[in-house]
Order: sequence, then structure tokens, then C-alpha cells
Amino acid sequence: MKATAKAHPIQGLVKYHGMRDTERRMPYHDSISVCTAPSHTKTTVEFLPDADEDVYVIGGEEVEGRGAERIRAVVDRVRELADFDHRVRLESENSFPSNIGFGSSASGFAAAAMALAEAADLDMTHPEVSTIARRGSASAARAVTGAVSHLYSGMNDTDCRSERIETDLEDDLRIVAAHVPAYKETEQAHAEAADSHMFQARMAHIHAQIDDMRDALYDADFDAAFELAEHDSLSLAATTMTGPAGWVYWQPRTIAVFNAVRRLRNEEDVPVYFSTDTGASVYVNTTEEHVERVEEAVADCGVETDVWGVGGPAEVLDESEALF
Repeated sequence: MKATAKAHPIQGLVKYHGMRDTERRMPYHDSISVCTAPSHTKTTVEFLPDADEDVYVIGGEEVEGRGAERIRAVVDRVRELADFDHRVRLESENSFPSNIGFGSSASGFAAAAMALAEAADLDMTHPEVSTIARRGSASAARAVTGAVSHLYSGMNDTDCRSERIETDLEDDLRIVAAHVPAYKETEQAHAEAADSHMFQARMAHIHAQIDDMRDALYDADFDAAFELAEHDSLSLAATTMTGPAGWVYWQPRTIAVFNAVRRLRNEEDVPVYFSTDTGASVYVNTTEEHVERVEEAVADCGVETDVWGVGGPAEVLDESEALF
């Protein structure tokens, strides 16, 4: 009753904002993302029938409070499906910085769900496992199915699950990750999204944006897909900043990266677009041909950078990879 799994974090292309059901983490609308590799989370779990309590450890530190509650929601769903109440030990580690806007909760809950389902001997497809991961983070559903994936909205596990979108854009996409560490409250932003006067405006256009993004992905149209992703980042930020708390996540270096991207695009005709999720860090999307020039320009903004490609679905690893 022990298993280890790995999952990649996500970059939102058309991002969800706000949840209709906070307990099961069902968003108001569909979303599409792409997984980033080689960045990943690895998680080992073991069910312990004789133990008295769960233990959750991330990056060597035991998790308590709200973080533990979110992990427990995923664990409890697996216990429900497996029809047992065994306690569990869960340990997880990331290969990339956490909590700065690079989707660590997505890869974390995806890897946990995949390992838990394997350890509990549940015979489930990736879309089915995505409904388990979603209980920790809606974005984690897409990290389960991997690469470019679409999370459908709905009020049950049959409808609200993730499925992969096949696209040739995966081969040529390069993502320059601009690290801008800054405190963020993603869950708080989701909780108050519907209170923004911009929320209904976002809802009015998001369905067409989903359709347009799927078409761009099918056509492998880089400029169309990532222009949409850039626009969606601005729409998400507008809604977040006009909620009751007025969350402003961007920092001066965030804006510097935006400006550098637009200079490259407008003055040097480089195919490059920026994208942000909830946080100050920036995904800079370009092609393999131009990645060195883009990374140079982004680094000149005074930020640490990584270059990522597209990551596949969550996967169960050999027992030799276990964390304990």
C-alpha cells in the first residue's frame, strides 16, 4: 500500500477564477493549461492500517493548518473510493521554487492523487484521477492529464474532469520562466472573485476564449494561442485587482518583463508573449528558434530564469524513487 508518483506544474493558458463549489473545488468555467517540464513534484504515500493519524510532509517540513486540510480532502476522497479508513504518510518535494506563481499546488496535488490512487489499488484513468486531484486544487486536475489539458466545469465528477488536447505546438514551445518571488494568496483571490464588478464581464467572454484557444491549439497557431494567453492574464489580473481585497500581485520586475517581451515582439519581430497566473512570476512563451534571445532579454530585467518545455501526464514511478 505504498506508491510514488511525479507530476509537472502548469501554466494557465485560459485560467479559471473563482469556485462555485469550494469543498469539491468546482470552478465557474472551463480552463486550459500546459504542463511545464522538467520542473516537477515527486510524492510518496503509504497507507498504514495500524497508525493513529495522518502525516503530511512537504520539502522536509510537516504540513499543518489549511495546507493539511487541503491534502486531507484528497486523501479522504481516495479512502472513500477504496472503502477503508487507513491513515497515511505522505511526503513530497518540488524540483522548482514553490508559492511564487509557478503552479506548485497543481503538480503537488496531481502527484499526490496519482500516488494515492496507486497505493489504494484503484484502477482509474487519468481523467478519473483528475477528479481526485481537483479536490486539492482545480489546476491539479489538468496536471494529472498533462501536456495541454482542458478542465471542464460541472457540478459532478462525470462532468468536472480534465482531458488532454492533442496539439503540435507542444514540440516547439519553450517557456522562459522569470522568477519574481512575492507573497500571494491564490485561495483568497478565488474566494472573492465573484465579488469583483469585472467578474461577469470575464464570464461573458471566457467561453468564446476557450473555443478560440482550442482552435489555435488544433491549428498549431503559436501566435494565436499565446496572444490569447497573454490577454487572459490581463483579464485575470483585472478581476483579481477589483475584488474586495484589491489583490495586486505584480511587482516592478513583473512589469519590466512584460515591457521586455513587448519590445522583442514589436521591435525585433520575435514570436514571444507573456503570461502570469496568480503571482508575480512570469511565463514567457516563445519558440525553440528564439529562446536564447528571449532568455537574454528576460534576464536583463534582473530576474532568475529557467527554460522549460512541455511536460507529460502524471506518472507512477518505480519503488526505487520513493522518498521514504
